[in-house]
Amino acid sequence: MVCIVPAISLYYEVMTLQTELTELKGVGPAVAAKFAVLGLRSVGDLIDYYPRRYEDYSTLTPIVGLQPGQVTIKAVIKQATGRYVRRGMHVTEAVASDASGSVRLIWFNQPYRATALKRDQEYYISGSFELSHQRLSIMNPSVELVSDFPVNTARILPVYRETKGFTSRQIRAALLQAMPVIAILPETLPLWLVRQHGFISRSAALMAMHFPDSPADLAEARRRLGFEEVFVLTLAALRNKYELQVEQAPAVPFKESVAKDFVKHLPFALTHAQRKVCWRIFQDMQQTRPMNRLVEGDVGSGKTVVAAMAAVMVLHDGHSVALMAPTELLARQHAETLVKLLAPLGFGGQVGLLVGGMKPAQKRAAHEHIAAGDIRFIVGTHALIQDTVDMSRLELVIIDEQHRFGVGQRKTLQAKAGHMPHVLSLTATPIPRSLALTLYGELDISVLDVKPPGRTEILTKIASPNSRPQLYAQIESELAAGRQMFVVCPLITESNAMPAVSAEEMYDRLSKKDFKQRHVGLLHGKMKPADKNDIMQQFIDRKLDILVSTTVIEVGVDVPNASIMLIEGAERFGLAQIHQLRGRVGRGTDQGYCYLMMSDSTAPGRRLRALESSTDGFKLAELDLQIRGPGAIYGTMQHGELDLRVASLTDSKLIASARAAAQEFIDKDEDLIQYPYLKTQVAQLSAVTNLN
Repeated sequence: MVCIVPAISLYYEVMTLQTELTELKGVGPAVAAKFAVLGLRSVGDLIDYYPRRYEDYSTLTPIVGLQPGQVTIKAVIKQATGRYVRRGMHVTEAVASDASGSVRLIWFNQPYRATALKRDQEYYISGSFELSHQRLSIMNPSVELVSDFPVNTARILPVYRETKGFTSRQIRAALLQAMPVIAILPETLPLWLVRQHGFISRSAALMAMHFPDSPADLAEARRRLGFEEVFVLTLAALRNKYELQVEQAPAVPFKESVAKDFVKHLPFALTHAQRKVCWRIFQDMQQTRPMNRLVEGDVGSGKTVVAAMAAVMVLHDGHSVALMAPTELLARQHAETLVKLLAPLGFGGQVGLLVGGMKPAQKRAAHEHIAAGDIRFIVGTHALIQDTVDMSRLELVIIDEQHRFGVGQRKTLQAKAGHMPHVLSLTATPIPRSLALTLYGELDISVLDVKPPGRTEILTKIASPNSRPQLYAQIESELAAGRQMFVVCPLITESNAMPAVSAEEMYDRLSKKDFKQRHVGLLHGKMKPADKNDIMQQFIDRKLDILVSTTVIEVGVDVPNASIMLIEGAERFGLAQIHQLRGRVGRGTDQGYCYLMMSDSTAPGRRLRALESSTDGFKLAELDLQIRGPGAIYGTMQHGELDLRVASLTDSKLIASARAAAQEFIDKDEDLIQYPYLKTQVAQLSAVTNLN
């Protein structure tokens, strides 16, 4: 690929990646503020801002051969006039001609066009060829002189994520000025790796991302940059894994009699998947190399029982266990469940709770019992990592929904042991294998892919607003039979930014009108912890028939009597998120129902249809990945460094080659000091992906 960098006259001497965007021509304070909304402040930020899609205007068509749709012509503009029409609208009309014929051009509310166009000059003209007032015309086209470097016409146009009052055209104009910097960017990958895979240079790849000359050039750029994304992420994960292998952890002996005693007292039989995962955990903990295992299981697959069985071995060995959950509600429920599971073995009284919502006297008492060793299974939230908590005999750390914690919080908890403890991470979010291998390269992964017997399938139905009366009648019959319902809304309060039904609005509507004969409660994230716990406890105790909530109930809430989940504005939720939400119902012996209420009567999309037809979280996760394509692979996680913006996690061939290259890099004993960019990226990603 040959990249031609246009000669650009700039009013500053040297442009670098650190040059502020305000130094560019046309970027004053107002425009800079728009760039800042997109997180762009320097030339480096701008170059690193990849297009979200492309529009192809690269094919030149003679005017006589134009067909309705997106078109590009090369023509001379013969005449241009402007006039105001009804209600102050301005219309500019021009005639463009080539050797084959002429065509009319029309612009709306762009009065400068008539004087800006140079007659008898040849232009590239790109726009939509469509019918207007019974005549085919090119509407609101972009025009650029053929003598200039085309940025908005006659090429594959990058389209960027925009903000109000700020367009891709302005972003392209700024990038045009940054092209000299792109042209001299150094290589970031080892040369042996570039040659081995036949990659174009990083400089050429970035040039093609922003100004592709052809679809083939763009494909090569995406191959190179996508490979690098996965390579760096995998390299960081593998380095974490090898560094962990030199650490020492206390070996926890496996006692078959203890395991059998635990299983004997369970009110149900373990699934084959649970037995297999427990055995792998026991084998891990017998080693002096720290266990670092992720147990991945769909909603209701029995992760808590697996964690309890692992904890029993540590407790029997005379040491301590800590379980950290993302919310107080979930921590309290874990503590209650664990007491029941461990009581038959004599450890129920050693389970203790430590959460921020406890009163000072309760916290002090908990701290004292932990320090004295009376509490040896500590369940809590971020309160566990406070300096006042003494967990010196800690041998096992269990982290539930680990992706919701920052790296510093996880590492602080583990540091309390004074040595590297064994780590068991749990997630109820199904992760496609390609994603798991990329993101969790330093972890050993176990999957609970079988649900305990007796769990009924949740019936999921899409509903439109005009079907509310019939739906509410069905719901009332369930409530009359003693069941309960969750209603989940996308917002807490009304918002002009996102027109959708809010939890507060729905609470008023249900409690005062539609279900005024029922006891309705409201729960959302802005409430005080004590108030949230009180409302949730009322729902658990069946004092409330309906609980209106936001997604605060997404993870871990266990109310077996709740059989109905109504999700308002369902099209606004992610596929995986809805799957998690509907997992809150059908946890008892009664049939579970999940109703996906649309905001309007438009046809539901592919995601909602998939939820209606499948309850397999792993299949849905694969579909979600296909629909979303590359993107934030940690979902709502606070760490943007883990975004894959180019690589597609469905591209198994690319992922396999990038992982193999990362392993080869380590096997060659390459020194990252030789590759400054790689060194910085790997350091950042190691901090984000490292669960130790």
